[in-house]
Amino acid sequence: MAQPLNTKPKYVASTTLTEPLEWQNSTLLEGDVADAVAALKQEDSGDLHVIGSMQLVQTLFEHDVVDELRLMIDPLLLGGGKRVFRDDGVARPFRLVDSQVTTTGAILATYAIEHASA
Repeated sequence: MAQPLNTKPKYVASTTLTEPLEWQNSTLLEGDVADAVAALKQEDSGDLHVIGSMQLVQTLFEHDVVDELRLMIDPLLLGGGKRVFRDDGVARPFRLVDSQVTTTGAILATYAIEHASA
């Protein structure tokens, strides 16, 4: 898994890191992160994925720059964890576009975001 990930371009949202970044093909996003991601969406024809930051996901949802949500729902309840959405009372409609059940019983669900401007 590391080899394909290492060869792809990566955009890092951080308030503590500075250039140059050690991870190959990595670029630090500058300025407002939602604006930076929106600009990347305009210039890049490929998909952008968020790995490892619920705070970043929440920020991107709040600024309406998320087009698709991919969830892996495991058949295990831990009783805690990080929230995907902030407790802001905002309705965010989704449309299921794909789902799969793995041999372990996990559900892989892909939802399209129904943007207010759509």
